[in-house]
Amino acid sequence: MEYEPVIGLEIHVQLSTKSKMFCGCAADYQSAEPNTHVCPVCMALPGTLPVVNRQAVEDAMMIGLALNCQVASATKFDRKNYPYPDLMKGYQISQFDSPICITGWLDLQDENGEPVRVRINRVHMEEDVARLIHIAGPDGGPGHTLMDVNRAGTPLMEVVSEPDIRSAAQAEQYIETVQSIIRYLGVGTANMEEGSFRCDANVSVRPRGESKLGSKVEVKNMNRVKAVTRAIDYEVARQIKVIRDGGRIVQETRGWDDGQGATVPQRSKEEAHDYRYFPEPDIPPLKITSDMVQQVRSKLPELPAAKKARFQYQYGLSEYDSALLTSSRAMSDYFEAVGAAASGTSLDDRRAFAKETSNWLTGEMSRLLNEAQQDISSVRVKPAQMASLVETFRRRDLNNATAKAVFQEMYRTGQDPEVIIDAKGLTKVADTNSLGLVVEQVVSANKVAVADYVAGKETALRFLMGQVMKASRGQADPEITMRLLRERLEVLKASR
Repeated sequence: MEYEPVIGLEIHVQLSTKSKMFCGCAADYQSAEPNTHVCPVCMALPGTLPVVNRQAVEDAMMIGLALNCQVASATKFDRKNYPYPDLMKGYQISQFDSPICITGWLDLQDENGEPVRVRINRVHMEEDVARLIHIAGPDGGPGHTLMDVNRAGTPLMEVVSEPDIRSAAQAEQYIETVQSIIRYLGVGTANMEEGSFRCDANVSVRPRGESKLGSKVEVKNMNRVKAVTRAIDYEVARQIKVIRDGGRIVQETRGWDDGQGATVPQRSKEEAHDYRYFPEPDIPPLKITSDMVQQVRSKLPELPAAKKARFQYQYGLSEYDSALLTSSRAMSDYFEAVGAAASGTSLDDRRAFAKETSNWLTGEMSRLLNEAQQDISSVRVKPAQMASLVETFRRRDLNNATAKAVFQEMYRTGQDPEVIIDAKGLTKVADTNSLGLVVEQVVSANKVAVADYVAGKETALRFLMGQVMKASRGQADPEITMRLLRERLEVLKASR
């Protein structure tokens, strides 16, 4: 019997607000000394009262709108009770039956390029917990655990999908799409390695064609996108084997062990965990008016999918190039800033320039950024400088190798391309008299290749062309050089 995976994802997004969810402490816990961004509220001291962070509420609405959700006209907070040592109050302020956003969707493509719609069940607000640091004991003996309360109370949004994902590849695409949207909105860094973006996967399998859901397993502890896909693939294969061997899938929580490449049992969920939700008595329900929703909607930027489609239509770029350029808001903004600095006026000129710019940004620029582990927003090369280099290269005033060398120097120093070209004497040689002398020298020095050309071997022409480029240090104009070289060889051929 053939089985299909059924996958739903729960994504936690830390918001980049200045203060925490329910108090005025700074939310930037990454760069602070442990236990310095704390107050009586986030320490859960008796008699303290939480106050809702308005910016976090607006950010949650923005996320929901970007995911095509409905924003609730009324929402409330609830107490979710469970006894974890990193939960300062002994409960978490979250949302249970009245989340701020519901019933959205996100469009993806399956492995065959066919459209796939993943429904969004809800987006709800809550607070993060403190951070535990486990210290191993000497020689494998008992260790100890430290707790940093700086993270406690940081605003957290949970995006819960319906079980509409059918493969690890679709899960990867979904995660990366949500990441991209969060970054475009500017509401969070969405960095899994730093813990500001976390994902849990609910995985089950069922006979293909069956509509009833199987028993699900929740997989946790995945801190990279590839870890999520590996965990899903492992868990799907494990569940199928259990069923085929006559076993039963136990509803449980399993952790992903990246070293072993396997999921391991953590706790059973055979019976539903009773979190004893009840309305948070210290926070009154929030009323959200249509004017508030419209005000947040007006702040939405052009999102990745819309920008990708526009790049294809406006600039004539391929779907592949458009996807690369819009993978980050900083890259897409840089691309358009380069275009704005260009001098082309006709549609054909603008599109040709856009294609050449795309080649440079997705090629050399991306290569150097990856090597330096740098984001394009901090690169030294200004868009106007990039536009100047692209225009110079399009005129073929520089050949490919020389243009790359100029760009590398621009990337390193931030200098204008014209300054680098003049300082290094890299201007293309197009003077026929000067090139004629180089051609004559090469022809005289390579008699075997000349004889091969005269005998009808066209490949000898490419060799001689390479010798001219070498002699001119790559500065010879290729078109003029090729014409002069062919003319000289044809004269020799006719004289034999």
